[in-house]
Amino acid sequence: MDDVTSLDATAQAELVRRREVKPLELVDAAIARIERLNPKLNAIVTPLFEEARAIAADPPDGPLRGVPFLVKDLQATCAGVRHTAGSRLLADFVAPLDAELVTRFRAAGLVIVGITNTPEFGILPTTESQLFGPARNPWDPTRSTGGSSGGSAAAVAARLVPLAHANDGGGSIRIPASCCGLFGMKPTRARNPMGPFVGDVMSGLVVEHALTRSVRDSATLLDATAGADEGAPYWAPPTARPFRDEIGAPPGRLRIGFTTTAPTGAAIGPDCVAAVRDAATLCASLGHHVDEISLPISGEMVTECFVTVWTTGVAWTVDSVARMTGRIATAETVEPLTWALAEAGRHRSGADYLAAVQGLQLITRAMAVFMRDWDVILTPVVAEPPPPLGTFDAAPDNPLAGFMRAAEYVPFTPIANATGQPAMSVPLYWTEAGLPVGAHFVGRFGDEATLFRLAAQLESARPWAERRPPLAA
Repeated sequence: MDDVTSLDATAQAELVRRREVKPLELVDAAIARIERLNPKLNAIVTPLFEEARAIAADPPDGPLRGVPFLVKDLQATCAGVRHTAGSRLLADFVAPLDAELVTRFRAAGLVIVGITNTPEFGILPTTESQLFGPARNPWDPTRSTGGSSGGSAAAVAARLVPLAHANDGGGSIRIPASCCGLFGMKPTRARNPMGPFVGDVMSGLVVEHALTRSVRDSATLLDATAGADEGAPYWAPPTARPFRDEIGAPPGRLRIGFTTTAPTGAAIGPDCVAAVRDAATLCASLGHHVDEISLPISGEMVTECFVTVWTTGVAWTVDSVARMTGRIATAETVEPLTWALAEAGRHRSGADYLAAVQGLQLITRAMAVFMRDWDVILTPVVAEPPPPLGTFDAAPDNPLAGFMRAAEYVPFTPIANATGQPAMSVPLYWTEAGLPVGAHFVGRFGDEATLFRLAAQLESARPWAERRPPLAA
C-alpha cells in the first residue's frame, strides 16, 4: 500500500469511490509512513492514529472520502485534542470543540491522522519552537521547512499525507510551499471560515487553507470548505463556479507583471531572482503578456503598519491565551521573541492600531487600482532558498533579532495579507543544490479562479509532482 502514498488526494479519493481501496487502507498506509519518517522530520507533534482508524471505518461521503489529512497546531482546533500553538503556555491545553473549518474538513471525508508542528503562535517564517523543536526539510534536514505551516509542508512533501491544513498571516502557506516544493494557495480574505472563536485575526491578515502537491487538490478542498460561517463579520465575493472547474480551463492571455525588487529594499538572492525570471519566461512561452513592473506601494509604510498590527496582535494573542487558560503569561512562559513582540504591542495605543489599519487599507486601494492593468503579479516568495535551521533564533542580547531577519527574508508575501488578495507559491524552480524555490503569483481580490487556471497550466507545462525529496524515498 505504500504506492498509494505517492498519489494526490484526488486520486486516492477516486480509488475509494471505485472501491479499489478502503479508507482504512489509506489511513494505515499513511500511519506506517508517518511512523517510519516522522522521527526524521518532526513534522507531526500529536498523532491521532486510533481516532483516525475508528473514523476510517466509515468516513463521511464527501469529495475526499477516506483521504488521510493533518491539521496544523494553530487556530483550527479539534475537539478533545491537544492544541498548543507551539507554545509552552498551552502545552497541555485540550480544545473543547472543533473549529468550523475542521467541521468542514471532516464533512469533506478527510480523516485526521495527526496535528503538525508550528512555531510559537505562528510568528516566524520557520518552524522551530522551543516546545517541540524544529521541523526538518525533506530536501535537506539541516534546513528550514519555512513557517509557520512548516510541519504540514514537511509532511506533504515527504508523502506522509497528500495534503495538510495550513494558515497564512504573512506568508505562512506560501513560504513553506516554496521551501518544500509544494503548491500553496492563500485564498482571498474571508474565503474560508475563522469561527467560532474569532471573527478575524489581526484585522483580516490571517486566512485558512492547505498545502498540497497538486493544484486540483487545492481547488477541490477549497470548494469543500469555502463560505462564511454564522456570525462572520464579512465574507469573500461569491465565485462564478466551483474552483475545481477551473482546473484545465483555458486561462486566456493574461497580463502578468513581474518584479524582483522588494518595496522594502531587501536584497533578493540570485536563486530567487532566477526563479522569478524563469517563471516569467515560462508564462511568456505559454502565450501570456509578461512585462517588468514596479509595485505602487511604499515599503516603509507597509513595514510600519504591518509591524504595528502584528505586534499588537501578538500582545492580544498572549493575553487571550492567558485569560482562556487562567495562567499568567510571563517572560518565562513564552519564547523571548514572543514576549518582546507582545511588550512592543502593549506600548502601542488603540489609535496607533487604527492608524496602522488605515494605512494597510490605503495600500489595499493602491494595489486595487494598480491591478486594473494586470491580471496577475509575479514576485519572489522569499529572498533566499531554504535557510539553515537556527537562522531566525533570538540573540541573547536582542530577542527581536529573528523577527528583523524574517523581515529581510519575506519582503513580498505580507503584502497580499494586507490587501486580502489571493496569492500562490508554485514549485517551478530548483537550485543547483537541489533545493526548491517557489514563484509567487498574486491575483485580484476575489479572483482565485484566474490563479487556479494559471497554476494548472503551469503544472501541465512543467510537472513537479514526480520530484521526490531525499527523505521521501
